[in-house]
Amino acid sequence: MSSENQLNKLSAAGVLITLGIVFGDIGTSPMYVLNAIVSGHTITRELILGSMSCVVWTLILLTTVKYVWLALNSDNKGEGGIFALYALVRRYKVKWTIIPAIIGCSTLIADGFITPPISISSAIEGLRIINPEIPTVPIVILILIGLFVFQQFGTQVVGKIFGPVMFIWFIMIGTLGVFHILKYPGILEALNPYYAFKLILHYPGGFWFLGAVFLCTTGGEALYSDLGHCGKQNIRISWSFVIICLLLNYAGQNANLLAEFEGKVYQSTTSPFYALMPNWFIPIGITVSTLATIIASQALISGVFTMINEAMKLKLWPNLKVMYPTSHQGQVYLPFMNWFLLLGCIFVVLLFQESKNMEAAYGLAITIDMLMTTILLTYLMYVQRKAWWLVIGIPLVFIPLEGSFFISNIIKFHHGGWFTCMLAVGLFLVMWILYQARILRKKHTEFVELKNYIPMIKDLMQDETIPKEANNLVYMALASDKNLIDSNIIYSLFRKRPKRADIYWFVHVEITNEPTGAFYFVDTIIPKRCFFIRLEFGFKVEHKVNLMFSKIVEDMVASGEVDEVSHYPSLRKYGMPADFKFILLNTRVASDDALSPYELFIVKGYRLLKKFSLNTASDLGLDVTNMEEEKVPIKIAASSVIELERIRKY
Repeated sequence: MSSENQLNKLSAAGVLITLGIVFGDIGTSPMYVLNAIVSGHTITRELILGSMSCVVWTLILLTTVKYVWLALNSDNKGEGGIFALYALVRRYKVKWTIIPAIIGCSTLIADGFITPPISISSAIEGLRIINPEIPTVPIVILILIGLFVFQQFGTQVVGKIFGPVMFIWFIMIGTLGVFHILKYPGILEALNPYYAFKLILHYPGGFWFLGAVFLCTTGGEALYSDLGHCGKQNIRISWSFVIICLLLNYAGQNANLLAEFEGKVYQSTTSPFYALMPNWFIPIGITVSTLATIIASQALISGVFTMINEAMKLKLWPNLKVMYPTSHQGQVYLPFMNWFLLLGCIFVVLLFQESKNMEAAYGLAITIDMLMTTILLTYLMYVQRKAWWLVIGIPLVFIPLEGSFFISNIIKFHHGGWFTCMLAVGLFLVMWILYQARILRKKHTEFVELKNYIPMIKDLMQDETIPKEANNLVYMALASDKNLIDSNIIYSLFRKRPKRADIYWFVHVEITNEPTGAFYFVDTIIPKRCFFIRLEFGFKVEHKVNLMFSKIVEDMVASGEVDEVSHYPSLRKYGMPADFKFILLNTRVASDDALSPYELFIVKGYRLLKKFSLNTASDLGLDVTNMEEEKVPIKIAASSVIELERIRKY
């Protein structure tokens, strides 16, 4: 059994490691949530009890009920996240489900640009308690640079301390909270949801406080995405510990605010979080807080890499170079995204300067992501014929709740929310263009009956007037059915430049809805001379088609289905192995196509993205030393009509 499978099983070690992997984002939120709620407002009993009640029930309803209970049950072979959810609903052939999937992905990644800056800034700003004049921006940027530079080396060794550090963190914040609750136990009245409704409905401008309250649950979606790393039981058990520590700390902060600032406008330079600490403990608290925020940022970065990698497998993102920095295959490193994320995070720090300014921009995009997850989750419950109360209850409870959070966050647009929205729109356009381009190509890619060309293939093999291309000629085919073949392959084989070979292989690669697993199927078209191979592997499996194909040939040689010895007489008598040549066909829109403005936008956008994309050979893991790329025309629109008249001279 692999170490990853062992980690997914419920165990004390699994629960501890889960603390370090899953709960960094949501676990460090107490550093900035209360500051975002009360800063600039008069501290009153109604405000404090109402905001505390909102936090309590947001964590219970959104994080616990929706994500820890409902979403974790909707896994795709143990994998979580919005793409895993999309993979489940995609099986039911409903096209519209791609829209919430890519909206959710783009907004989650966009808000991810602000998570490391706000977390690390919140921790480092605690240094101002010791030295009010200390410049925090350079320190935050240096930590971010170090964090992103370290990504290429992997986190296998350092990752082992993530769980213990986060355990210390949660014990620390829980203990600090208890100390102040004992001073003001009346804060526990906030467990009554009446105070939340009273704040929203009766307090002046109370509804808009939800935009700040929402920050307490922004890590919920990341919790679902990390399901594959830890397993649902480990997440559920550890969450029961985490939510208690979080609520104790929030209650302690609110109790301290009432005890120290009731009737006063809260404009302290010290956040309510650091106000819990006695002076002698502040250096220790800042150190532990900084480590916790670095771990939270690491988890976010790894999550973005994983999500982009899954998007590439689903052909929703340009192909990028993927590296595996450790022996743990679940951890991937994408150099381009790493430096892109770093530049985005530095820009956020320079733009907003302080965490309180980032709070004003944070959360808008993530509310959209949560709504998209609710839509897909509801549809999945419907098609799987789950209990009627779930199918009806999920949208009735969570769409109004998340819709309220979305509306209350709209005011953040002018305070910096435009940045994450702009990023989300850009990311959405990238995925939408690739999706539409794939549909356009699939719609207009012609497939022909392979049986009609078998006599021509046999004759081509025997035609010695045509130079031999290779012993084995391998075409990468779009057709997934042994009875069909791409018309482009026929064009390349017989028309563009006739290609004679001893053995022809048509290989179709299918990325399945499953995260893991690799299989292949062989159909014999002409015994010992022509084969159709269907290669299937999960969307998290590394692309190594060249290696996989070599294994397929090895198996077929062992079974006597094909001969691996060279077919050239001079080489065959010495037992030299046969050579292989791969042909990759790149389609180009025919020059005489009359494209609509929308089709032209998709085609030009696709071509632009391809320039920044990893080439097909590298994506498939093909050996470029025995491969050739050809361009073939594809018609996606009617030909342009040109009136042309011949004039004869007499």
